[in-house]
This record gives sequence, C-alpha cells and structure tokens, in this order.
Amino acid sequence: MPQSIRILIIPAYVQVNNRERDVKTEDGAHPQLLPMLLAIIACLLWSTAFVGVKIGLRYTDPLSFAGIRFMLAGLLIVPLWWRKRMPRKLLIENFRPILLVSFFQTFLVYGLFYFGMTMVSGALAAILIGASPLTAAVLSHYLMKNDAMTLPRLISLGLGMAGVILISISTRPWVSPAGVRECLGIVLLFFCTIASGFGNVLVAKEQARLEPVQLNSLQMFTGGFFLLLVSIFFHGFPELSRMPPIFYATLLWLSIISAVSFTLWFILLQRPGMTVSSLNLWKFIIPVCGALFSWWLLPEETPNAEAILGMICTAGAIILYSLADRMSCFASNQHG
Repeated sequence: MPQSIRILIIPAYVQVNNRERDVKTEDGAHPQLLPMLLAIIACLLWSTAFVGVKIGLRYTDPLSFAGIRFMLAGLLIVPLWWRKRMPRKLLIENFRPILLVSFFQTFLVYGLFYFGMTMVSGALAAILIGASPLTAAVLSHYLMKNDAMTLPRLISLGLGMAGVILISISTRPWVSPAGVRECLGIVLLFFCTIASGFGNVLVAKEQARLEPVQLNSLQMFTGGFFLLLVSIFFHGFPELSRMPPIFYATLLWLSIISAVSFTLWFILLQRPGMTVSSLNLWKFIIPVCGALFSWWLLPEETPNAEAILGMICTAGAIILYSLADRMSCFASNQHG
C-alpha cells in the first residue's frame, strides 16, 4: 500500500471501507504493544523504499525497474496463499477485479511514481506519497456513500494541502529549468496519489471474492508484468547481467519491503479490536522517516526550510485525520 499504494504503499482492498471495519470493533479497543511495534516496523520499511528507488534508478529505466520489482514481490507472497488458493473457476470469475486492481494499484500508480521519482528527490517523494491517505479520503467522500467530511477532517486535509504547497515552493520552479522539472515530478506524484485513491474506491465496489493476500500477490505480479512489457517495447530488454551488485541488493530489498510490509499490515488488520484508524495513526512515520532517510543516505539530497515544514504539515495532517476518524467511529458506536 494507499495508501496502497501501499504504498508505497498499502493495497486498496485492505484500506477501503475503513469506517465499516472500525464500527465493527469493540469500543475503546487499544492495540497492544506487539501490534504497535509491528505497525511501526511496517511503516519504517515503507519509508526506506524511497532511497532504494532512487538508487536503483541510477542503473535502469523506471518501468523495467518497477516491473521486475513487483513481479518478484508477487512471487514472494505466493507461499502464503498457495495451499489455500482459490479454484481455477473462481480465479476466472474474478479476472476483471484482478486486472482492475493491478492496473490502478501497480501499473498506473507505480508507473507514475517511478517516473516522478526520476524528477524529484527521495525526500520530497516521501512527503508527497506519505500524504496519499488524505487524497484517498477526499475521493472516498465524493465517490462512496456513508463517508461524511467532518470539520476535523477538513482541517487535516487543509493542513496536508499546505504541506504539498510548501513542498512545491521548495523546488523554486521560477529559478531554473531544474526547478520546473522537479515541479513536474511533484505533479506526477500527486496524480499517483489520485490514481491510488480512485483505485481504492473501484476495488471496494468490486467486492472480489478472492482472499486479500492472494489478490495482492496476483495483482502485483500482473501489474509488474505489464510494466515490464511496456518498458521492453520502448527500451528493449533490460541488461540485467551488466548491473552492479548494489542494483540487485536494492531490487531484492524493495521486493521484500512490498511483500513483508503488506503481510504485516494485513495480519494486524485481522486482529480482534484492531481498527484501521488506529493503524493509520502510525503512517505519519512514512513521510517523516522517508525524508530523513533520504537526507541521510543520499549524498545529493539536503533539506531546506520549506521541505521540513512541508514534512511536519503532512505528518500532522495524517495524525489529525486518523484521530478525527477514530472519534467519528466512536461516536457512531455510541449512537448505534
């Protein structure tokens, strides 16, 4: 995961209908220490992906890198669902939902993401993609029923938008062509978050009967396969034999991140008393640590005042929105 993206993120079908899942949990339930630690670990893993992508893009084109990564990530999850796999007939019946998820959550989202990453720094990408839950919330409000936009949510969205504006200003597009290129990268990443949020809504309406782990594995592999096909059409077959060891290490790490983080998040969501809003509270780690890792591990990246303020606004918006969501669901429980 979109959050899926899922980020980068979290797959759509895990995050959608969060209000319904929250309402079904016990009032006042609080996660224990172990689930909290697992949520923090998952977010920390996701926050390292931006550095890995920037390193990998030094050696290959964006689409082939993304395609190979997600094909490998999809294969890594296969052992988790193979024994409980759905019959072939059911797979055929759910062919459309699988293609739909793979298009929005892997092909389109990560196509835009990897191209955007060639134009912006890892830190700016981490901050922008970290705000994707807020974009998904806006789309969900307009495209799905029973998703009211309360005043606290509006305030959090305004704070998140302020963070995006600050990040855009930090590129100083009026100074040089490089700034214009960075601004274009920000636009691509913003469309990436919109595509992810739109995919969340569509997947929620599909109501596929596949198990989420199996669906995620299939959609990642399928989306990655088509990303690689498009790359081969424009750039030819990637010359993997000529890549340095750091490329393979980065590719393996990114694939593990996609497989392990999603699995951790899905396990947490299945725990009794665990709510999506409780887990989403920890997503502020992604823009903060993603930016910090980039500034620390990538020599060409240095922070500036606007980017730091944008990071703080984005993280604060995620925390505020998650708290508002928990309050809203608690109030619904009280009146229900």
